Amino acid sequence: MSSVKIETNPSQARLDELGVKQWPIWTCDVSEFDWHYDDNEICYFLEGAVVVKAEGREFTIKKDDLAFFPKGLKCRWKVTTPVRKYYKLG
Repeated sequence: MSSVKIETNPSQARLDELGVKQWPIWTCDVSEFDWHYDDNEICYFLEGAVVVKAEGREFTIKKDDLAFFPKGLKCRWKVTTPVRKYYKLG
């Protein structure tokens, strides 16, 4: 299983290449929860910040970050600022 990957401030060309603006939007208020990825997920954060604990590490993801989560990953999300993000499964 590959790890969480984060691209900070990807270019508009990169976002256009991925078709980010056609993806659904997910929102979440400040909270903390366990999560398991049944599929690969890529997401682009429009607002907010989270700390994801996975694989013995902590990943901070915030506005303007593009994040990749591999299928099978088990983690704990701590939403520190309300999140609004585009996401794509598969």
